[in-house]
Amino acid sequence: MRAFDCPECGGPAPFEAQSCPSCQVPLAFHVPSMKLVAIPGDSVTIDGTRLLRCSNWAWECNWLVADDSGSGQCFAGSFIRARPAGDDTLALERLAQTAKSLRRLLYQLIELELPVEPYYRQGRGLAFDLISSRTSGTPVVIGHANGVITIDLAESLDEHRESLRVRLGEPYRTMLGHFRHEVGHYYQSILVENGRMIDECRELFGDERASYTDALDRHYKFGAPEGWEQSYISEYATMHPWEDFAECFAHYLHISDTLDTAAESGLVVQAERVRWNLTADVVPRSNYAGSTIESVLADWQVLAGAFNRINQSMGKRDLYPFTISEPVVRKLEFVHRVVVTAGDRRTVSA
Repeated sequence: MRAFDCPECGGPAPFEAQSCPSCQVPLAFHVPSMKLVAIPGDSVTIDGTRLLRCSNWAWECNWLVADDSGSGQCFAGSFIRARPAGDDTLALERLAQTAKSLRRLLYQLIELELPVEPYYRQGRGLAFDLISSRTSGTPVVIGHANGVITIDLAESLDEHRESLRVRLGEPYRTMLGHFRHEVGHYYQSILVENGRMIDECRELFGDERASYTDALDRHYKFGAPEGWEQSYISEYATMHPWEDFAECFAHYLHISDTLDTAAESGLVVQAERVRWNLTADVVPRSNYAGSTIESVLADWQVLAGAFNRINQSMGKRDLYPFTISEPVVRKLEFVHRVVVTAGDRRTVSA
């Protein structure tokens, strides 16, 4: 995630900021430039286009939308296909929090030059159904089907999400993590399946044509196989080849975004200053498109270790509580190639 700055005073400003923390000038996010811009009133003109605040501004969205969009919703909001009813204020509060994670996801997908197109513009576009099991009165199953990603807004409640994390034995569970996992299913369907990489994908992850229902029943009846850590990034990844790919895709996004944030923050691990044997400085980069996965993970191993120790110093769980085995390295290398070769199929029009 880029380290954003205020265009007026030059001070640091969060990605979600609606005003500068230092000089208080109103700010908004401009998708074409991927920058925060000053918006003195309800609108601003950039490159001849009049832009308005998103209609969800009151719900903490700081993205801009073209005056002639017709809907008043920003690019991120246009991906939301289903949402709570207008009088369901509790669920709408959860939607406002969840939409922050959605905007972070979309920002990263655009930065990685992955194809990003809303469902209403093309048949294989992306859609999000964001509904709450707490207020709808019916269970909400988080998942992906034919480009539609369903997220339970109740997961934005810390106590609900944490109880599930403990009950399911997961070391990590966040809203952004859900989005990254489910979008992995989407990109496998449009970038890998029925393409030239499918045979290699099946060699690494298994045949995705195997019965998903049978795999689901088996996983929740017997759990992960003994020794799963030697070949998988998580227990859930052992359930079915689809889940293995999606878990690895999510971890690729975790790693690349955190390295990007470290780079944008100017973090460097100096070999001469650490207490362990480090052969060279570690200088994280914002873009690893031209690098091998081994180079990515070499930087990540050092940075993740530092971040874990920092979390432990605050009495918190490890930031990245996972071990990457050699088979997982090969799977992440495949995901890396899927991502970096997707540029020629990229579609972004906000």
